[in-house]
Amino acid sequence: MTFPGDKTAVEWLVSVAPDPDACRWEWERNPLGVTLLPAGRRWDVLILPGELGLATLGVLGRRPEPPGPVLGDFGDTRLGFLVPPGTASHWLGTGVRAAGHGTWIVVPYPGRATGGVRWLVLPDGRGTLTDPTVLELAMHEAAPRVRGADDRTP
Repeated sequence: MTFPGDKTAVEWLVSVAPDPDACRWEWERNPLGVTLLPAGRRWDVLILPGELGLATLGVLGRRPEPPGPVLGDFGDTRLGFLVPPGTASHWLGTGVRAAGHGTWIVVPYPGRATGGVRWLVLPDGRGTLTDPTVLELAMHEAAPRVRGADDRTP
């Protein structure tokens, strides 16, 4: 299954690879549908625990402007929000991992099913990213809901 803008999203994603043409060629033929791409060039990734990440994505989904790309791992135990480059080196949030310059992330091919990591919000190919300030505010709004759910667990 493919979605409108997939090729544009692919071009935007592979533009960070050391050899974009080779990356695209291998990625399109990879039976797992994933590749490793370097963070810190066009985006950093803030990785939230699954429950907080899903609640935060819910908050962001109610805003008039859509969030940037969001990755989910198998079982949505962690969500990765693509944010502007440089964010990782300044992020101080407890329990949030940051992938920036010098790190590589597993990236699924847009619109293709994989056995693990997947896009919860596809990249639009234009470079739309989640504003880290907006992400932080959404996390603060989402956190009491997650904490409240934990309080009800026996």
